[in-house]
Amino acid sequence: MTPPETIFNIFPVWIGTYLSTAIFFGISACIFYRSSLRLILLGQKSNLLDHKLERSTGIIKPVFGQSKVLQSFSIKTDLAGLAHFFTFWGFLSFALSYVLFIFGDSIWHRFSETILTDKGVQVFASYLDVLAITFLLVILIGIGRRWWKTPRRLSFDLTQKIDAAIILAFISMLMILTILTEAFYVAGNGEGPHAEALIGKAIGKAFMSSNLSESAALILHEVGWWLHLLVILSFSIVIPLSKHTHLIGAPVNFFFRSLETPGTLTTPNLEAVEAFGAFDIKDFTWKQLLDGFACAVCGRCSDVCPANFSGKLLSPMHIVINLKNHMQEVGPSIIKGESIEKDNPLVPNSIPEEAIWDCLTCGACVYECPVGVEHVQTIVDVRRHLVMEKAQIPETGQAALTSLEQRGHPWRGTTYSRTDWMTDMNIPSIDENPGAEYLLWIGCTSALEKRGHAVARSLSRVLQRAKVDFAVLGQKETCTGDPARRLGNEYLYQNMATQTIENLKAHKVTKIITLCPHCFNVMKNEYPHLEGKFEVIHYTKFVDELISTGKLNTIGEIKENVSYHDSCYLGRHNNIYEEPRNVATSIPGLNLLEMKQNRQKGFCCGAGGGHAWLEENRGTRTNHIRTDQFIETGADTVAVSCPFCLQMFDEGLSSRDESKKRKAVDLIELVDISTQGSDEK
Repeated sequence: MTPPETIFNIFPVWIGTYLSTAIFFGISACIFYRSSLRLILLGQKSNLLDHKLERSTGIIKPVFGQSKVLQSFSIKTDLAGLAHFFTFWGFLSFALSYVLFIFGDSIWHRFSETILTDKGVQVFASYLDVLAITFLLVILIGIGRRWWKTPRRLSFDLTQKIDAAIILAFISMLMILTILTEAFYVAGNGEGPHAEALIGKAIGKAFMSSNLSESAALILHEVGWWLHLLVILSFSIVIPLSKHTHLIGAPVNFFFRSLETPGTLTTPNLEAVEAFGAFDIKDFTWKQLLDGFACAVCGRCSDVCPANFSGKLLSPMHIVINLKNHMQEVGPSIIKGESIEKDNPLVPNSIPEEAIWDCLTCGACVYECPVGVEHVQTIVDVRRHLVMEKAQIPETGQAALTSLEQRGHPWRGTTYSRTDWMTDMNIPSIDENPGAEYLLWIGCTSALEKRGHAVARSLSRVLQRAKVDFAVLGQKETCTGDPARRLGNEYLYQNMATQTIENLKAHKVTKIITLCPHCFNVMKNEYPHLEGKFEVIHYTKFVDELISTGKLNTIGEIKENVSYHDSCYLGRHNNIYEEPRNVATSIPGLNLLEMKQNRQKGFCCGAGGGHAWLEENRGTRTNHIRTDQFIETGADTVAVSCPFCLQMFDEGLSSRDESKKRKAVDLIELVDISTQGSDEK
């Protein structure tokens, strides 16, 4: 687009261009500071400036490669990711054209031609014409998709705001003005490479054929050019006033993302904090407050949330946006030194308490989010405040915490039965075999719940057959503290974790094999924050290695159709997907059938986030939905690698009257059957 020569034949066009840009950008900066930045800075400081190179390179794929958006792309079900990818790069294309054709050419008309050459300008201008038409078609499809044939994730109230309509209108105007301005330039006998743009030239010739005068065309070209610039600059005002702050917030959010393994929660210094958890705006970190402005309000997080899908009150998107809205409501008063949060608390005024307890901490929302929002940490921080400051927790959750405090485990009953599972197993304790290479960590559920005994025995037999040098803590084993942490009692967690770490160090333990993914996650990823650094491996990965190296032979045939369920704390939180499947497919005769939602897209069993002890009082039980997904495969058996998942499927199959047709087993039980007699072979 060739700019006009002057403004009213008085001022050079570059003066108006740069002056209007400075005014609009200045207004935008003021709005952004007042509505966003100063409020974000109310949050707690957070040390997120480490590993600068890793942080910088880590934004390339999600921002420029749009990897988080494209991960949901499907030709059959979801083209939105691909559309957003092309929209993003189309936006960058037009942004480059503005630098060249508006800000460059307004100072010197030959600027773009010098940079690109005449042919380059012609090709680039033609490309923009085609892109403009494509954008208009995509916008029409997008309008129909958003307000006519609406997918679930766009049916939430927040996704129906007028923001989207305004942006679509702005983009449409830009595309139309791009083509028409070029056309009027051609109709006004404009010359040079800009006059050779593919579509603009064709329409300009049509205008000339319709007897549009040259002088009228030149006036329309000038009006169109300035309108085009005005629309561009108006974007800078709209962005800080709408959900499109994510254009700024998302890259910043990715840069300051947590570099920990996804399932890792922060470990606050409880002796230094003024209040436990987060409840008031100043209790959250500035990164958590930034999440609200980075949110694209696309509904993806809520769409994949098992709690939301099963009819619970929780919507991760609403948690983040309601926190932002609350901050914008009370933040200005806080800045003035006024305290109004006590009269207008975040919970329950902006966020229902029930929604906080609905969370399964499965991480599906975090994985799905295209702009790097970390919902789970925020939810757990609110839980910490409710539990430790207000003593507010569902009754069944409180019972689990009480048991942890009194008995060292979350289940009812005595601790004296902790070693009953190993009767007649000839398994040495760590005291009997202090030099054992590995400590086998059984976990409370497998040690104390009757169904878990068989799993613990199977794993021990498999390790014995592979001649692994291992021992157990026996009666000295207590809970890792993970249930307390997920339920919000950070104080109890840190006490239990510290005791466990000291116990492990006292026995000079360096390598740990865990049965439970929750124990695995907390010991591997969170204990280091409390100076508990051990080599921790989940049994699925360990057994896979034993099989692949020939130390364990799965020779017994099991002719069953088996579907494997990915534990959230093993898969999504720790990226262990293929090892369990390798183990399963190593068994002769076993036919592995995948559920529709598997691996990263796996659906939670319903026990995460302390929900093994929390009752579901709204909607459909999460484990029943997952059980139905298993039944749909037609498989005989669902294999798991988590004691909580096993409990959930057992109950789910009973509720569906499928217990006689189908069964739930731990994967290691299948390995145990297949490896019987391997020593003789």
